[in-house]
Amino acid sequence: MEQIKVTLTETIKVLLEEKKFSTLRDILVTMRPYDIAAVFEELQDEKTPILFRILPKELAAETFVEMDDETQEFLIHGFSDSELKEIVDELFVDDAVDLIEEMPANVVKRILRQADKDMRKQINELLKYPEDSAGSIMTTEFISLRPDMTAEMAIKRIRRTGVDKETIYTCYVNDDNNTLIGITTVKDLLLADDDAPVKDLMEENVISVHTLDDQEEVAQMFSNYNFLALPVVDKEGRIVGIVTIDDAIDVIQEEATEDIEKMAAVLPSDKPYMKTSVWGIYKKRVPWLLVLMLSATFTSTIISSFEGILASVIILSSFIPMITGSGGNAGSQASVSVIRALSLGEIEFKSMFVVLWKELRVSFFCGLTLAVANFVKLMIFDLRGAENSLLIALVVSLTILGTIMMSKLVGSSLPLIASKIGFDPAVMANPLISTVCDSLSLLIYFGVAKTVLRL
Repeated sequence: MEQIKVTLTETIKVLLEEKKFSTLRDILVTMRPYDIAAVFEELQDEKTPILFRILPKELAAETFVEMDDETQEFLIHGFSDSELKEIVDELFVDDAVDLIEEMPANVVKRILRQADKDMRKQINELLKYPEDSAGSIMTTEFISLRPDMTAEMAIKRIRRTGVDKETIYTCYVNDDNNTLIGITTVKDLLLADDDAPVKDLMEENVISVHTLDDQEEVAQMFSNYNFLALPVVDKEGRIVGIVTIDDAIDVIQEEATEDIEKMAAVLPSDKPYMKTSVWGIYKKRVPWLLVLMLSATFTSTIISSFEGILASVIILSSFIPMITGSGGNAGSQASVSVIRALSLGEIEFKSMFVVLWKELRVSFFCGLTLAVANFVKLMIFDLRGAENSLLIALVVSLTILGTIMMSKLVGSSLPLIASKIGFDPAVMANPLISTVCDSLSLLIYFGVAKTVLRL
């Protein structure tokens, strides 16, 4: 597939050089907006605006929405005011808001100048909502019906107004105060008798979200209920917009990317990796590296405190990497499982004791398995013929058991605590968990060694 994209891009470049615009148009109209956008992102030179002008108006607007921020800004600078107005007029309101949020101030002013009065008003209303809220990702373009309409009247309304709506399949039924009282679908209206009232065709038990609800929770509802669109209401229950499935997918992708970056101790970035400069990547990575490096001093402090034990039984130091590594891995396993469950709404902070009891049993069996396997390995290979081999093998194996149990409890509890106090649970994932577990596992190791070896 990648090779096909490269070949297609090269073909378009050649046709553009040879000014075969008719052939170019014939090729582009057969392609999906996402694929055309990928070609523009590869080109991004002085001839890109020419290529964009070849596209039919509607396809051009759909392609523009799929482009990354840099390509959009590059094209806007090459547009005349009339060309920019054509694009803005074709955009849905939520797409226009997304565009404005990513553009520099001078470009935003130019975009707003080309938007009509109605569009500007809707854009300004959506921009008032907090970032990451349902209001910030909704669109105000939806089909609204009245309960006293007949099915025939409703179909006529959809035909008359639907061309400018982002989706027409789901229709929302409002009373005179614009309060959401039900939903119906185009399928229900088409299959009903012409004189059937909408109030008899609508579903009254409507699931909706509020404008200030977190966008991640809203996106999760699409997965839970298999929605194509979800109504957004204000405090009085009046419908003010809808969130569509494409916006929900974007949110899920953004949140997943952000969580992965946080779990890897990287500050979240809005740009794709290949579009981010070396300096940009450096700034995202170095803060956490500094924090983790400084936190690792606890580990060295603990080792320094038990220098006497290590001096008495030097071979103990050779097992430190294995013990700390096992603890970090066990803690990461538990934290990732709990973070995923939190993000999917499967558990909450009040489930903490249930989670800890489950992890305690899991960690015991995991730790026991590793301890037994480790004991056998030490006795057969690592400590054969060594002084006090049985006691040393016992120390290391008991430490493994204690470390695994401790690490899984820490790894499962920290994300829950983070969610309770308002932090993103993903921050508590590897490598932060590993750093905490390293220190605790060393304390367990030296404590067990001191007791068993009577040092």
